Amino acid sequence: MPQRPFDKILIANRGEIACRVIRTCRRLGIRTVAVYSEADADAQHVRQADEAWPIGGPRPQDSYLRGDAIIEVALKSGAQAVHPGYGFLSENADFADAVEAAGIAFIGPKAASMRKMGSKAGAKELMQAAGVPVVPGYTGEDQSPERLQREADAIGYPLMIKAAHGGGGKGMRIVRASGEFAANLQSCQREAANAFGRDRVLLERYVEKPRHIEIQVFADTHGHAIHLNERECSAQRRYQKVLEESPSPFLTPQLRAAMGEAAVLAARSIDYVNAGTVEFIVGQDGGFYFMEINTRLQVEHPVTEMVTGLDLVEWQLRVAAGDALPHEQDAIAQNGHAIEVRLYAEDPDAGFLPGSGKLERLRLPHAGEGVRIDSGVVEGDTVTIFYDPMIAKLIVHAADRPAALARLRAALATCAIAGPKSNIEFLERLARHPAVVDGTIDTGYLDRHLDEFLAPADEDITERLIAGATAVLLAQEQDTRRRAAASTDPTSPWAIADGWRLGHGGHRSLAFLQGDNRVELQAQGAGGTYRIDLAGQSHAVEGARIEADGALSLRIGGHGRRFTFELDTLADDRQRLVVHDGERRLRLLGVPMYRHERSGGGNAGHNVLAPMPGRVVLVKAAEGDTVESGQELMVIEAMKMELSLKAPRAGTVAQVRAAAGDFVEADAVLVALAQDE
Repeated sequence: MPQRPFDKILIANRGEIACRVIRTCRRLGIRTVAVYSEADADAQHVRQADEAWPIGGPRPQDSYLRGDAIIEVALKSGAQAVHPGYGFLSENADFADAVEAAGIAFIGPKAASMRKMGSKAGAKELMQAAGVPVVPGYTGEDQSPERLQREADAIGYPLMIKAAHGGGGKGMRIVRASGEFAANLQSCQREAANAFGRDRVLLERYVEKPRHIEIQVFADTHGHAIHLNERECSAQRRYQKVLEESPSPFLTPQLRAAMGEAAVLAARSIDYVNAGTVEFIVGQDGGFYFMEINTRLQVEHPVTEMVTGLDLVEWQLRVAAGDALPHEQDAIAQNGHAIEVRLYAEDPDAGFLPGSGKLERLRLPHAGEGVRIDSGVVEGDTVTIFYDPMIAKLIVHAADRPAALARLRAALATCAIAGPKSNIEFLERLARHPAVVDGTIDTGYLDRHLDEFLAPADEDITERLIAGATAVLLAQEQDTRRRAAASTDPTSPWAIADGWRLGHGGHRSLAFLQGDNRVELQAQGAGGTYRIDLAGQSHAVEGARIEADGALSLRIGGHGRRFTFELDTLADDRQRLVVHDGERRLRLLGVPMYRHERSGGGNAGHNVLAPMPGRVVLVKAAEGDTVESGQELMVIEAMKMELSLKAPRAGTVAQVRAAAGDFVEADAVLVALAQDE
């Protein structure tokens, strides 16, 4: 490779992608300039860059979407190029033009190529003209509801409505019958307008049980264009990718070659330069159709890096500096299998509501052989409400797919997140589900069978609960011994944790909260030998001890088991406990026996609350209305998605406390039902 392509670049982004770009720049000896909002003053990308400049308030439109402020910093700092990362301004053609006009290199495609792909409708027409397969649909300028309804009926159902200027799964609806079209169109247009500023949509035939396969392409200014093989992203929830892998378990060598050729043809048809991703929808029969070109680096690019051994950010930098592609097509390797999942601050049990808050505990696997972590936060950082709530990307690599899945499960088992809720348990179930293990999952499977990936209400937690109680008992005894050793009379029987108690042989009571459920246990014994009574049944625990690596080993009813656990004492003296049996984890909150924790309150069932901070976009109820249980009363927009708020029961609306356009805080009462129902 030649010498470094630039001396200093500015990264017009935040979080893990900014940190990712910094790593490559540091390796190449390139100095980095970060920009940050008021909410990110202490963020990791600010701390890791060689210098960092403030650019505005916490909202993206006040900072990371301010192209003028970013270019001003680039000029002041002497940056020779701007890397946009992904999201924010990464696919904004006007920003790319402005960067070039300021005499600064833009590390990405030319604005003209972006504009060709900026509209899904225009992109589809271009691809069809170039000979790239496309799905039948409507991309016309006439956006009247009447015309769209006629076109939808002509295309046939099921049908997909898509925001023409969208991305990231926003502004998309599936319609299965003509009578459902109008309401879905309105919802899609509102979401598109909120997320992208434009409400134009396109229509296309919906392919049943499709696979989502994308091809990484690269092109330079010397006329070379190649592909770096595929990534399969069929494991999706509401069009958001949750697991990506390469190679695809679905593709044959012939289909892989055909899709690669089509992807390069697509790139050449718009004079593409730098990194891009051509996304295809693939039917069960192997027929594939163009979806879109993402004119930037993808979130899941590490999967490709792991199987090819290449650094795509370095390629981006060199191509932007005018270098030719480092390799030709036949030199691109595909070694082993790689899988990526994204750890999010979100609550799968509450409809995957994004979360926020301080990361009180963040334990991630050690990066090493076959394991990679891309993250923009560390323990003690805060996940804010203003940006995507991703905590980290976990990427694994192994010789083949079964070995990669095994490595993924082992890596997930070592993760621990406390503070905001996370999707770790969901990912662990995902990595063991037959549809993933067998490589048969399609893009709609998760939405059709989501309950299979969440903890069932009747799941047997007995062994993990007994193990958790044992860990607490051992910790109590260890603490007592420590206190005894520090006391004035360490030999006193009152200070020794050996199970001796006057009249009751070390009897102790424990209480835990598992979600909203309270669980009480009675224990007798000490030193790793106990009898634990739970729900009328007695369990014998023997040989319990904490191993040197921190794991808990014990025998329950003569059955030897090993668990890992995390035990923390909180400020209010409650104990936070996570127990993992190697496949599943159990989260518990230890509380005093005398404290009766209750969820809800006197108004439970009477109020509709904001599940998170957001903006009200639609109010569908008025004071005095009679409503049914589950009836939609309000829609709020938060973290770039619409949330439907429904009546908790049948009744009469007593008050509506928010109007369209209002910004509301989490847990604010938005609609109150009369309490005399």
